[in-house]
Amino acid sequence: MESGQAVTVFGAYGHTGRFVVAELLRRGFTPVLSGRDAEKLKEPAASYPGLDVRPATVGDPASLDRALAGAAAVVNCAGPFATTAAPVIEAALRAGIPYVDVAAEIEANLDTFTHFAERAEAAGTVIVPAMAFYGGFGDLLVTAAMGEWTAADEAHIAYGLSGWHPTAGTRAAGAVSRERRGGRRVRYTRGRLEYVDGTLPTLEWPFPDPTGPRAVLGEFSMADVVTVPSHVAVPEVCTYMTVEAAGELAAPDTPAPSAVDEHGRSGQTFVVDVVVRSAGAERGAVARGRDIYAVTAPLVVEALDRILTGRTRTVGVASAGEIFDAPDFLRALSPHVSFELRGQRAAGGE
Repeated sequence: MESGQAVTVFGAYGHTGRFVVAELLRRGFTPVLSGRDAEKLKEPAASYPGLDVRPATVGDPASLDRALAGAAAVVNCAGPFATTAAPVIEAALRAGIPYVDVAAEIEANLDTFTHFAERAEAAGTVIVPAMAFYGGFGDLLVTAAMGEWTAADEAHIAYGLSGWHPTAGTRAAGAVSRERRGGRRVRYTRGRLEYVDGTLPTLEWPFPDPTGPRAVLGEFSMADVVTVPSHVAVPEVCTYMTVEAAGELAAPDTPAPSAVDEHGRSGQTFVVDVVVRSAGAERGAVARGRDIYAVTAPLVVEALDRILTGRTRTVGVASAGEIFDAPDFLRALSPHVSFELRGQRAAGGE
């Protein structure tokens, strides 16, 4: 990587965008601050004097072209991604640079795979959607757990969050997703996405110590139901969320995350427990860390570093697990994340 390479951050003033800007600087990149609200861009500009500030709107392609001019890559941190992803991807294709986003919106991620796969591959450009805690992280863990397996019967990703104080962006994206689904919920089963009515099932998930068994909501579908099947032959992908975290997300009066350390991180902790099963055998992986929004920044910047230094396995639209060496990537996230694999055993065994 050439020291100081410019990376445009669209949505640089948002909660996650600010973490991404800080991590880019820490890793030796030069962020270009961009977003739809010129007034809000003044805050990160004041925090980092000397950085280039380039307001842009998704309805003005010329402004996006100016925001990406001279950049080595672009990171889209501005949701809802149903609105922003396609215009920023189009700008990245015009500029001939890689695109990475942090979209957790299932339908927006599916749109990226559907509408841009052929064009990105033909252009030799890398587009990585959902390179965040939801979507990218779970996909990396599933891919690492599978090892040499090229297919599986089922993949399970259980999110053990100590709590979930959603950002304004999370709430806005959730509202867009609910509207697109007509109030239904989504799940990935029998090799396809299904939209269904009804309440989510509640069950107990045996998280590893010290978390231990916790009540979770089953079929609490996150972006993993798009990223994992995009490159793994698996007919069943199910994600789970601790009941307490789901309740806080749903409550309209839950406050936004608040910083408790000098890095701006909240006190939220997480454990992600992954189980994949194939032909009666079971493998797993587990990761632990702090603050699902803050940890997205090292995920994004590690991805950019690997893309810009040619440490990738494909071009076009690709999920994290497909384009990167998953175990190596996860180990590189230390000290932000602890990661370990669990060996193969008979499904349901001890």
